[in-house]
Amino acid sequence: MKLKFLFSLLAMVMALSACKKSNVMPTPEPEPPITTPYVPDNSFKIVAYMPSYRDPNTVADAKYKMITHLFYAFLNPSATADGSFQALANQPRFLALQQKAKANNVKFGISIGITSGLTEATFAAIAASPTARANFVKNVVDFANTNNLDGVDMDWEYPRTNGGNPNKDFTALMKALSTELHKANKFLSAAITPAVYTSTNKDAIEPEVYNYVDFFNIMQYDGAGYDTAEPLNHASMKMTDASLNVWLTTKGMPKEKAILGMPLYGKDNAGASLGYRDIESSGADVNLNVATVGGKTYGYNGIPLIKAKTQLAKERCNGIMFWEFSHDTNNDKSLIKAANDQLGRAY
Repeated sequence: MKLKFLFSLLAMVMALSACKKSNVMPTPEPEPPITTPYVPDNSFKIVAYMPSYRDPNTVADAKYKMITHLFYAFLNPSATADGSFQALANQPRFLALQQKAKANNVKFGISIGITSGLTEATFAAIAASPTARANFVKNVVDFANTNNLDGVDMDWEYPRTNGGNPNKDFTALMKALSTELHKANKFLSAAITPAVYTSTNKDAIEPEVYNYVDFFNIMQYDGAGYDTAEPLNHASMKMTDASLNVWLTTKGMPKEKAILGMPLYGKDNAGASLGYRDIESSGADVNLNVATVGGKTYGYNGIPLIKAKTQLAKERCNGIMFWEFSHDTNNDKSLIKAANDQLGRAY
């Protein structure tokens, strides 16, 4: 009798336990984090570069309203080519420039280039190594996030072909950078060759790269002698036309990714440079593309040529770019102002 009672009691306990378990709600799975999908900015761009050796205060505050994107140049990779970076030059200037950009609703980024005695081989070694490449990408994204940047510019001058074929290491590097920067909602641009020099650099960049880079700053300058009609003009309209024909027609770059680059400096026949502000302040006629200053003659882009190129960019490209910001004047003869006026842009 006692045994029968114990079995009955055990059965009741097990039944109650089963009922309790069936009423226990399962622990909900955590919600995935909400991420904002990356949306490319396809608006017309006015890009300027400011090198670390220039004082941001040399540019009037009003000039910042005449651009849409500003790059601090440069953040340099380490000579070890392991994907690490040197300390940023002139950090106070970087911060001052960023503050001015933000105050004027200008997108601010860092340009990654090679100075301080480094060569293009540094970039080539980083891109060729999967380990160094991954480290490089991580460090770039960390820098962009830590410094609250809008984007990053790659200024590898220049990737070379490999056995006559496109540079697959460059493609892999740009793909990885694009993927990780876009995850962080930051853009990726690249400064590239004008593609008119006697070299195969243009062939190193394959069309696949167009899928990864948001826009390309085409450096259409430093080509003295290209135009026999204007041998001293290192950035003639003939050179610009030829450059766009290569990238847009021959190599099929999408119009919305092409940015037409223009110089804010002149060059003499020995290759020495002089900033446009110095040319203008000498009393030269800035409606011309040649000026004699201090006994030397310089070829440069005057106001009418800048306006003509800006109009061409409006028709064939999706923006204009200037090297470099501090070379321009702060008065009404500013070349960046002339470009804005041609665009009919308020500033």
